[in-house]
Amino acid sequence: MPLAKKIEEEGFGIVQGVLGESEAKGLREALGQSELPRSRAGIRHVMAHPEVSRFANDPKVLGIVKMVLGEWAIPFRATLFDKSPSSNWLVMWHQDTALPLEEKCEAEGWGPWSVKDGVTYAHAPAQALEQVLAVRLHLDESNSKNGPLRILPGTHRAGVLTDAEIQKLTERVPPVECTVELGGVLLMRPLAVHASSKSTSSEPRRVLHIEYASQLEIVPGKVLAIA
Repeated sequence: MPLAKKIEEEGFGIVQGVLGESEAKGLREALGQSELPRSRAGIRHVMAHPEVSRFANDPKVLGIVKMVLGEWAIPFRATLFDKSPSSNWLVMWHQDTALPLEEKCEAEGWGPWSVKDGVTYAHAPAQALEQVLAVRLHLDESNSKNGPLRILPGTHRAGVLTDAEIQKLTERVPPVECTVELGGVLLMRPLAVHASSKSTSSEPRRVLHIEYASQLEIVPGKVLAIA
């Protein structure tokens, strides 16, 4: 199935071999030496890092994204997830609904609001989230032992869901375990219900999660912050 069609129908797709091993290693080392503040799970707001920005705007990456979002696709947020034996966690079934905005403003469907590391966030309505695509670059192999992402296919078409609605979907939609080779990418719609388990491996699982929008002003009057 063509990638754009698969993402339209299932909410996600995988492209292997986007980066070579040496390129992935260079990006790992650059982020490992970064002085950006780290949390237990990794590093937020790394779009300003020159190596991250270079990758996010690389024509071979943008070319893949534009097949889904269109010609004006632009990266706006990046996060490094760093799961390892010394920093291990699980993530329950959920959707990604918070978006960074340049400023707070009252509008129907937006909120609640919060501030993370100085960046303003709001939970967004479905019409905004449908214009977003996440690209998860795997800086290590993601396999069944190191806590890979699991997705409930097709759930991105259900809109923004309550916790109870998500729970019901987990009971009837078989999950897909998304194993990805080093240098491969997983493309995912933020409304696709997803989760990950704790790692049972001694190997790290580092993922650079970059989000793209079809345009920065995804709804009139709402401009995404670059984070």
